[in-house]
Amino acid sequence: MKIKLNKEKLRDKIYACWIGKNIGGTMGTPYEGKTSLLDIKGFSSPVGEPLPNDDLDLQLVWLAAMEQAGPHRISPALLSEYWLSFIPPHWNEYGIGKSNVKAGLLPPISGEMYNEGWKNSNGAWIRSEIWACMAPGFPSIATKYAAMDAQVDHGISEGTYAEIFTAAMQSIAFTKTDIRTVIGEALEYIPKNCRVARSINIVLREYDKKTDWKEVREMIVRDSEDLGWFQAPANVAFTVLGLIYGEGDFKKSLIYAIDCGDDTDCTGATCGATLGIMKGTRGIPDDWRDYIGDRIITMAVDRAMWDLPSSCKELTDRVTELIPSVFKANNVYMEYTDGEDEGSEKEYMQTKTYKDIRDEMNEFILRTPYSFEIRQNNHTAVIVEYEDKPEISPLCEFNVKLTLKNYQQDPHAFYFEVFLPEGWSAEYRKTAHCSHVTGNTSGQCIWKMKIKAGENVAARNNIYIVISSQNHALPIFVPITLLG
Repeated sequence: MKIKLNKEKLRDKIYACWIGKNIGGTMGTPYEGKTSLLDIKGFSSPVGEPLPNDDLDLQLVWLAAMEQAGPHRISPALLSEYWLSFIPPHWNEYGIGKSNVKAGLLPPISGEMYNEGWKNSNGAWIRSEIWACMAPGFPSIATKYAAMDAQVDHGISEGTYAEIFTAAMQSIAFTKTDIRTVIGEALEYIPKNCRVARSINIVLREYDKKTDWKEVREMIVRDSEDLGWFQAPANVAFTVLGLIYGEGDFKKSLIYAIDCGDDTDCTGATCGATLGIMKGTRGIPDDWRDYIGDRIITMAVDRAMWDLPSSCKELTDRVTELIPSVFKANNVYMEYTDGEDEGSEKEYMQTKTYKDIRDEMNEFILRTPYSFEIRQNNHTAVIVEYEDKPEISPLCEFNVKLTLKNYQQDPHAFYFEVFLPEGWSAEYRKTAHCSHVTGNTSGQCIWKMKIKAGENVAARNNIYIVISSQNHALPIFVPITLLG
């Protein structure tokens, strides 16, 4: 598929996204964590000094990952390595996710284990703009990368659904001008019965009934009481409340979102970024834009590791240059033009690539959280699923299932070799056979292994599966980590 995008128009929207992000984050930061209804009037920070915010910081790391590895190689496991290398904070889910990755637990398991208190929290949906800006108007592509990102520290949970929603909303906002339409279409990307969708639908339903926004805020708070403080369903709903009740007015929208309280820097920043995308720089009031300036000031990344952008302009330029390669990696061939945009996701929806992306997203959402995916080549994907949490005791058994998906046109015979800790044993077939691709479905086969621990179980027990094929030179390497 081929599309054309007007470069200056697109660049203006991306720039407005980052300016809006800085405005909302700076305005909301002084009130972060306050659970009561607020009544702010505007900025309470010095002029020309945007406050540092991890909401924007983490996206600079994803920019580096895209620039260095490229969109073909981006994966949850790769993003988890960038977490360990370049993101120092150990706050809440950030710290838990990093600790799990260090223990050998790959995403989404890294976002699930020992993370009951934070996996439904706000750390992921606040960093979705980078994916939306790299796939403007193509929410299927934006949500693909957003899901990879979120699962590192949120597993398969409300925190991940929240980022899928905001990435879809912001990608759609590049091409739609009615915020209600944008939100409605974005809801199609997350489970209808999830808590994020439930909270958002409270806002939409009550807005239609002309309920006062303060009453709606209280409804959201009550509906999320069981989840506790700083959780995604309520705070995403506060953001949507600002967008819906603000009715297109930039200042009104951000103030409503922040006045709802709780994670105020996140709600304000996401609200400002989304409106920036939708309206461009003309939609941002001059006095607020002049007040905040263009600088990016960081607090949650290691700037010494590489050349990070220091301004919204530089960030915009670097994102804009990446867009063609991101589209190409997903079988969309785009070029910049000085004229009108040509092509849209509506045409893309008829392609096999689109259907594959949506099918994989649906499969991901339905998967057990104690699973992960290995893609080391262009011909085979391996889904690894555990029967339960990856924990084992001496002389106990543990079951592992691998689903191998063959993306080539020829049948595959696979050969398995397993390396175990001393004194352990395993039962498994040494071969498996995958049929070839037929129609719109890739051939696949199931391989199972029953592991039995020996008398000696370490704190971390490493098992390695090496899968070779007569059709290809390089084997597939699957690491299995079981905690004692």
